[in-house]
Amino acid sequence: LLQKYELLSRTSLETQKLDLMAEVSDLKIKLVGMEKEQSEYEEKQNKAESLLQELRHLKIKVEELENERNQYEWKLKATKAEIAQLQEQLALKDAEIERLQSQLSRMSTHNEVAEKDQEVQRLKIGMETLLAANEEKVGKQSLCVTMDGTVVSEDLSPLSSGTDSGPQSPLSPENRKSPKGIKKIWGKIRRTQSGNFPADDLGLAEFRRGGLRATAGPRLSRSKETKGQKSDYNAPFAQWGTERVCNWLEDFGLGQYVIFARQWVSSGHTLLTATPQDMEKEMGIKHPLHRKKLVLAIKSINAKQDEKSAQLDHIWVTRWLDDIGLPQYKDQFHESRVDGRMLQYLTVNDLLFLKVTSQLHHLSIKCAIHVLHVNSFNPHCLRRRPVDENNVSPSEVVQWSNHRVMEWLRSVDLAEYAPNLRGSGVHGGLIILEPRFNGDTLAMLLNIPPQKTLLRRHLTTNFNVLIGPEAQQEKREIMESTAYTPLTTTAKVRPKKLGFSHFGNLRKKKFDESTDYICPMDTNPGATNGTQKNYGGYKGLSPFTDRELDKLDQVGQTD
Repeated sequence: LLQKYELLSRTSLETQKLDLMAEVSDLKIKLVGMEKEQSEYEEKQNKAESLLQELRHLKIKVEELENERNQYEWKLKATKAEIAQLQEQLALKDAEIERLQSQLSRMSTHNEVAEKDQEVQRLKIGMETLLAANEEKVGKQSLCVTMDGTVVSEDLSPLSSGTDSGPQSPLSPENRKSPKGIKKIWGKIRRTQSGNFPADDLGLAEFRRGGLRATAGPRLSRSKETKGQKSDYNAPFAQWGTERVCNWLEDFGLGQYVIFARQWVSSGHTLLTATPQDMEKEMGIKHPLHRKKLVLAIKSINAKQDEKSAQLDHIWVTRWLDDIGLPQYKDQFHESRVDGRMLQYLTVNDLLFLKVTSQLHHLSIKCAIHVLHVNSFNPHCLRRRPVDENNVSPSEVVQWSNHRVMEWLRSVDLAEYAPNLRGSGVHGGLIILEPRFNGDTLAMLLNIPPQKTLLRRHLTTNFNVLIGPEAQQEKREIMESTAYTPLTTTAKVRPKKLGFSHFGNLRKKKFDESTDYICPMDTNPGATNGTQKNYGGYKGLSPFTDRELDKLDQVGQTD
């Protein structure tokens, strides 16, 4: 029985072994199939990635071709404008040639007259000498006779010119003519063609360019043009001519669009009634800030507003960036021709377009614009040099430039850290007006290590003395609030993300003006976020509230 049981057990084990081997072979087959499928999938994935890569390359090529096409269209339009301008110049040259030909024909007659006048002039000079000799003969003279018998006059006649002080010509039979014959010759001279000249003003100097006989046609035509320009100068903008509008664009910093403006602008009224789409289409103004600059200027002209900010050009703005400690953005601002009026209406999206993404730099620009608002955009409102370090009020600190803050650091024995403020955007307006800017923020920007507690304490003490008790109390309240987030150098400002519902309106909103100003004007400045500030006229500024930070989709961490 045991042998039989053992045999049966072995048989069942063998059977199970065979079944397991069959399953293992099936699994191997399945594994091979799966590996094959995986390789096929990987191959398909590689093909898909290569296709995507090709699509990207094709997209880039399409964009490049589109850019080339736009450039060719731009060049074609510019060439057409230049051809039209050259045709106008050619027409002017033809008119000038015709005028010169007619003038040349007149000059031939004038030359004949001039030759006759010169002949008359020579005769007149001869007659003057004869008259002088005659007077010498008639008047009382004392004569002296030399050793060789020549008679010479010792004095001159009152009618002589006085320029020749030498001895007179000897008395000869030719000079002994009667006064009656001389008068007869003089009468003949007076009856010639030169009778238009006064007898006492005749001279060789009269026969020159610009004299009485010179051609006055060109000068008269220029005087008429000047008179027209003068009357055009007093005319309103809508009545300005094409050339004056083009000159205004050049003075405005948009001279690159003058070629197209000459073809499209018939008068100032054309610009006053133009839409941003017209400016892009007809004048080729594709730069959004160039377009905004022109739109703001035209709005001001239409509204007849005399804004103080309009007196500050884009060159002044680049110097202003130096004053507020942000010289690294000078090229972008200069290229975009940002002037004082654009600073007044600068938006968050404009700053992002100008590649200003740092939240701290946004705050710096906002506070600096607020200082300009309070000072009515006075170009000299910022203080760059120290006057009295021992008696400084917050109303003065708010007008400090970046360089002035660095001077203050030197006065409190922190001169070695002062150069770290270059390019930081720290100025007096940011120090006083931004509630979250405190001593720790300044220590971080100065790169003072956290382990140097005594140095940081020294900086904080002097910082609190500088800003005064009122601003110090406000900054303390902000720090103690639950929603307080400290300022960092890595926080970025990102544009608002658009949902799917906004894509349909993108084309409509392409030329819409954003009112999300970086520093809006407050006509009734007062309390802001429950607090009120008064630093010598600086009221109601809280550059970025928590609600605004949420609105702008601020990111406080590094990428």
